[in-house]
Amino acid sequence: MATIHVDVVSAEVQIFSGEAKFVALPGENGELGILPKHTPLITRIKPGAVRIERADNGEEEFVFVAGGILEVQPGTVTVLADTAIKSLAAGIAKAKSTETEKLITAFRGLELMTPFGKATYRPQDHQSTMGAYVGKTKNDKGKGTMVDYVYFDGAKFQPTDAGVKKLRPAE
Repeated sequence: MATIHVDVVSAEVQIFSGEAKFVALPGENGELGILPKHTPLITRIKPGAVRIERADNGEEEFVFVAGGILEVQPGTVTVLADTAIKSLAAGIAKAKSTETEKLITAFRGLELMTPFGKATYRPQDHQSTMGAYVGKTKNDKGKGTMVDYVYFDGAKFQPTDAGVKKLRPAE
């Protein structure tokens, strides 16, 4: 069985490290699925869930990220998450456990503060509503500085509850 090594890290801590059969995550231009021997890739990722199908037991592990960078090499996937640890810590605190089912329940409607403002994990699809600043970058004495920026609330760009039900019918 072919596997791929996966590392999910934030600035503070390593969140996941292990072998996987498959990784799925929210890419800048849509959902990405990564299998072993994937073509090399570097891209930004959007807020949402990183789904890892573990090689050791076949179970799925979820890490919720508030965006970041993805690097893929044929044998390695590295996710540099912006604020995943804050979400994880908030979920564990609410669940008072690290058991999967308790965490899934805890993340439904979970609210937390991020560097970009309040984010909520929507109960119907577990997607984060964290927004983003969008603007231009100028060279200010050799340092990139964002100018002419606007904050976009992520909740305003997600499908409605009815849209989610249509896209994800009950099993």
